[in-house]
Amino acid sequence: MAGRPETEQAGEYRINDLARESGIPVRNIRLYQERRILPPPERRGRVGWYSEAHLARLRLIARLLDRGYSLAHIGELISAWERGRDLADVLGLEAALTSPWTEEPQTVISAGDLQRMFGKQEERGTLDRAISSGMLVPDGPRFRVASPQLLDIAVQLVQAGYPLSVVMKLAEDSMHDVERVAERYVSLVKATITPSLSPGEHGEATEIDDPAAAAELVQRLRPLARKSVDAMLAIAMENAVNQVLGDAVSALAKGEGVPVEGALAEGALAERKG
Repeated sequence: MAGRPETEQAGEYRINDLARESGIPVRNIRLYQERRILPPPERRGRVGWYSEAHLARLRLIARLLDRGYSLAHIGELISAWERGRDLADVLGLEAALTSPWTEEPQTVISAGDLQRMFGKQEERGTLDRAISSGMLVPDGPRFRVASPQLLDIAVQLVQAGYPLSVVMKLAEDSMHDVERVAERYVSLVKATITPSLSPGEHGEATEIDDPAAAAELVQRLRPLARKSVDAMLAIAMENAVNQVLGDAVSALAKGEGVPVEGALAEGALAERKG
C-alpha cells in the first residue's frame, strides 16, 4: 500500500501554519506536546502534519488557561476526558464552584472619588487597610471596588457620624467572621460532593464520581448559604439589641430606684400614648 503523500491535505497544517491559525506561538505548541496535552503530529517524511483535532485541542487549552488553569490541571482534565469522562461535566462543576457569588456590577473609582466620599478622614493608612482586606483592588491609578454595596454602607455610616477608622474596623472584623462561615459552607460542599475525597496510595485525591450532579448540588446550595446567613444575622442582631436594651433599662431603673418591671411598663405606656 502506498504511503500518504507528503503534501498538505485539506484541514492539515505545518506547525507554523497551526501557530498562525490558533494564535499560539510555535514554542508553546512544542511545550504542550512535551507536557503531553497536545498529541504529536502525524509524520510523513520529514514533515509533521497537524489536523483540525490539534487546532481544536489548542483552542481548548487556550480557553482553560484563560480561566486560570495551570498546564498540570489541564493535563489532568484532558486525561480524564480521554478516559471517557465528559469534559463538559467537569467544566460545569468548575463553573459552579468558581462563578461569582454576587451580581453586583464592577465599579472602578479613583483616589479623588474616595476623597470626595470620605473627606479628610480618607488617609493613606485607611486606603492600605482597604486594599489589604480586599475591599479595594488596585487597577493602575484607580481601584476596583469588591462590593459597591459595602462601599455605600461605609459612606452612610461616616455621614451618620462614625469615624472612618471605626467603620474600617467594623468591616474588617465582620469580614473575618463571615470568612469563618464561608469556610464551614465550603467544607460542607466538599464533604458532600466528594465523600471519598481522601489521599490515595500515592497521596493523590480521588475523582468526583458524578461532576454533573455535583455541579447541580453546588448551584442549589448557593442561595441556601446566603439565605441562612441573612436569617442568622437577623436573629443575632435582634438578640444583641435586646441584650443592650435590657442592660440599659436595668441601669436606668437602678439609678432612679424604679423596678425594672416598672420601667418597662412605663416605657410601654409612654409608647402607646405617643
